[in-house]
Amino acid sequence: MASSAMLLFPPNFSNSLSLSSRTPLLPLFKTHTTFSLPAVGTSRTTGCRPLVVTVSASSRALEALIFDCDGVILESEHLHRQAYNDAFAHFNVRCPSSSSSQLLNWSPEFYDKLQNQIGGGKPKMRWYFKEHGWPTSTIFDQSPENDEDRAKLIDILQDWKTERYKEILKSGTVEPRPGALRLMDEAKTSGKKLAVCSAATKSSVILCLENLIGMDRFQGLDCFLAGDDVKEKKPDPSIYLTAAKKLGVSEKDCLVIEDSVIGLQAATGAGMSCVISYTSSTANQDFKEAAAVYPDLSNVRLTDLEALLKNAVAAG
Repeated sequence: MASSAMLLFPPNFSNSLSLSSRTPLLPLFKTHTTFSLPAVGTSRTTGCRPLVVTVSASSRALEALIFDCDGVILESEHLHRQAYNDAFAHFNVRCPSSSSSQLLNWSPEFYDKLQNQIGGGKPKMRWYFKEHGWPTSTIFDQSPENDEDRAKLIDILQDWKTERYKEILKSGTVEPRPGALRLMDEAKTSGKKLAVCSAATKSSVILCLENLIGMDRFQGLDCFLAGDDVKEKKPDPSIYLTAAKKLGVSEKDCLVIEDSVIGLQAATGAGMSCVISYTSSTANQDFKEAAAVYPDLSNVRLTDLEALLKNAVAAG
């Protein structure tokens, strides 16, 4: 007699993960036996890739939705790169590895790699100067040789870069990424707790949120944390663990929206499920630990995320 297997789904589960235009991903379900269905439109250009979910006996309930800022609410990395290069030019920063006539200038290709490997502005510069030599500048005529002077150099560059970044954001030419504001509004309307956790400096994140999501949404956040608020930057999970504590919810009942593998590692390291809204600079990263992967949030609804967290955990 032929054997058979049965998958039991919670009420409305098939509706929440239906193959509609709102859900760009087709799940593959598994219990003790793995059942595979063909992925629909797996080309990166369509924004679709197969998703693996595990039906869990102990369901999760979405209590808090946590957004990263840069790359999720705002596709900002090219703006940061511009601000860094403006800072290097302003202070005449020249590294020993470059010719004496060449100012330090991070190319788009290099910055894509750098920002996907190291979170936070000061750690980026510190790593770069350790690898390529500490620079001369109008701050120090000679390359700084002690930790105090090196820290001062990075602090001054970062402060100037942050002010320049603010000027760019205030220019009125920057728009939020598709779907981010609507999803925030859906979460608040449904009574979910809402947070923003960013590795960037607090002043730059505040300016970004004030200009892009508006004061009402910003003041309505249940938690807001920046890189200044924790000792360790992403991929360390500290910022997300701190957010869960401030929100008063369990890590397993939080869902994080990130754009990069660094953020994904921070979220999963905190015991949280994470979905990815990738950008052009993070599109080719390995997101196998993510609960779902989207090109942006324009077709993602809160009900989709609730279904993911309630019924599934990203397969490892």
